[in-house]
Amino acid sequence: MSSHRQRLSPPEAKKVPFLMEIFGDKRLDNYHWLRDAGRDPDVQRYLELENKYAESIMSETNGYEFALFNELKARFKEDDISVPVRVGSHYYYQRRYLSKDYVQYCRRFIPNNEAPPSVYDIMPTGPDDPPEEVIIDEEVIKYKNSLENYRITAFKVSPNNKLVAFRENCGTVCVIDSETGAPAEKPIQGCLEFEWAGDEAFLYTRRNAIAEPQVWFHKLGEEQSKDTCLYRTREDLFDLTLEASESKKFLFVKSKTRVTGFVYYFDVSRPETLRFLPPWHLGIDMFVSHRGNQFFIRRSDGEFRSDVLTCPVDNTFETTVLIPHRERVRVEEVRLFADHIAVYELEEGLPKISTYCLPPVGEPLKTLQGGRTVDIFKSELCISRIHGIRDSQFSSSILRICFYTMRMPFSAYDYDMNTGISVLKKKETILGGFDESNYVTESKRAYASDGEEIPISIVYRKNRVKLDGSDPLVLFGYGSYGLGPSSYSNSIASRLTILDRGIIFAIAHVRGGDEKGKQWHENGKLLNKRNTFTDFIACADYLIKSNYCSEDNLCIEGGSAGGMLIGAVLNMRPELFKVAVADVPSVDVLTTILFYPRKRDLEVKAQNYPNILVRTAYQELWSILIDKLVPFYGPAKFVAKLRDMKTDDNLLLLKCRSDGGHRQMPGSVGRLRQQQQDAFKYTFILKALNMIHAPGSEQSRN
Repeated sequence: MSSHRQRLSPPEAKKVPFLMEIFGDKRLDNYHWLRDAGRDPDVQRYLELENKYAESIMSETNGYEFALFNELKARFKEDDISVPVRVGSHYYYQRRYLSKDYVQYCRRFIPNNEAPPSVYDIMPTGPDDPPEEVIIDEEVIKYKNSLENYRITAFKVSPNNKLVAFRENCGTVCVIDSETGAPAEKPIQGCLEFEWAGDEAFLYTRRNAIAEPQVWFHKLGEEQSKDTCLYRTREDLFDLTLEASESKKFLFVKSKTRVTGFVYYFDVSRPETLRFLPPWHLGIDMFVSHRGNQFFIRRSDGEFRSDVLTCPVDNTFETTVLIPHRERVRVEEVRLFADHIAVYELEEGLPKISTYCLPPVGEPLKTLQGGRTVDIFKSELCISRIHGIRDSQFSSSILRICFYTMRMPFSAYDYDMNTGISVLKKKETILGGFDESNYVTESKRAYASDGEEIPISIVYRKNRVKLDGSDPLVLFGYGSYGLGPSSYSNSIASRLTILDRGIIFAIAHVRGGDEKGKQWHENGKLLNKRNTFTDFIACADYLIKSNYCSEDNLCIEGGSAGGMLIGAVLNMRPELFKVAVADVPSVDVLTTILFYPRKRDLEVKAQNYPNILVRTAYQELWSILIDKLVPFYGPAKFVAKLRDMKTDDNLLLLKCRSDGGHRQMPGSVGRLRQQQQDAFKYTFILKALNMIHAPGSEQSRN
């Protein structure tokens, strides 16, 4: 199956001079008009021309793209479920059908559910066992209400297991009876986040008409117009988040900016108001948990400290340090149980999980002793995160740990904190004869110009690479907001398409992420942001000099803030790269802020650029008012200016979808649509690398 269309000429965006002046510096933006999508029909016409041009260029490889899509699909089971999570008397899980691309939210009753949980427990699925109950079917709701792109973004069971509240992607929270599926409440509109506050109420966040964040209390059975506003901030730079304690007795409201955050607590048994949780200092970021008569506080501050404290609920100024700060160590998460505490840390970028026994509630707790280190992680390159504890049994001793490595698919273990026994509960099934032993992982270090070591994680398939500089390589980067690339990079299942074709995959753990603790983040933000870009370039230089690849076959990829990284390094060192893919890149922010003379190397300029694919979505127009993410016009302006300035004949494509927004990053959309997007991306990369000889065929590297 192939299609040959006549190649269209690259679109030329009109120039409408718009002079910007900030702090005495003047900057001319000829493409400022692209921001006015609501009133200027030329914006829509320009985006349509870009899409048609991209289609005409890629039509030559439509057959190959379709073959890649089928290859990606064939690796996954048609019918699969998530890891069942025990909540009260039921197991809850999600069922996915690959061909439908929608989710069913299901549960099964647990016979003898009074028995304490065990790592050996298995959800009963036999013909004589309790049947599966489908609580919500996204596809049914979509077609029943004639909705497009319907998604459920949050699903929470009430503490008594009788009700389910879920948030739709339009911001509506619905409450239904978990047994019958019948509505138990009128929908609540305009919600961003919500958490149950007991069995008969919940808290939710929203923004008012001028984008100020607020926290509201809703009691079941009452009209939304009677809800109580518990907290609001007049500053729209603050974001609000809600978290429920593992004990379900407290909710925590966090008001934060990029540099600081403070916490209020809500006592479910006394739902009158929010109470401020001191001590607080400027620059401190806090995360709070609860057990018995104590709060447990994980914090980090501007001095690059990361520690864990505890304090009495009735005297939060009386703090005790349980885990002191240590250099190059970042405490990522703390999970509390009735008798245990689990601590997830990153030490020099490598994960470590430790568990400790806690004294009976009411007895003094001055320090943590006798900790046990979880020994599940066999690979030093694993990317891991404690997962699912919040929805497990607070009174149990079972810790749920989910992780994947550079060559190992998603795996979930239950770990007994009393015995140290771990049992595999689920491992992602990859069809087609996948064998992780066929793949090699390596950990290397590049050196930045200031001497800092930059970690690089590498994976490739045995006997498919020569390691003599002739192998293609895809280098992925993010490095922002204290998030490592594990937040945005896919597991090995999607990368097999390139690994099995002899392409090496690598992750540059640049400053701005969290791999080496708080200081690693601080040294890659604000006035230090340039370190993120130069670290990435240092990694590229190292990979070339070490014969993993060359300038003629090095591809780079990043999304959102990682797309900003891609835009910056393209302007700084375009000769290093053969191909670049930028998903919903924050490039307009970059060109708006960094236009001073000493930073002009970050601007688009008249020079040769590699082959570039930029992807965004129309719905980004509204996200600036909802969650202040990347609007679509930033990538569109970036491409328009590149077309005008670049001096080469390499490919430059803008793919602007109309079925999603910023959150449609890798791993955040339905599997079928993700595979379609991956097939397009990989076809573009292989095409630019000249690894497609004809539609439906490929260059053999065996």
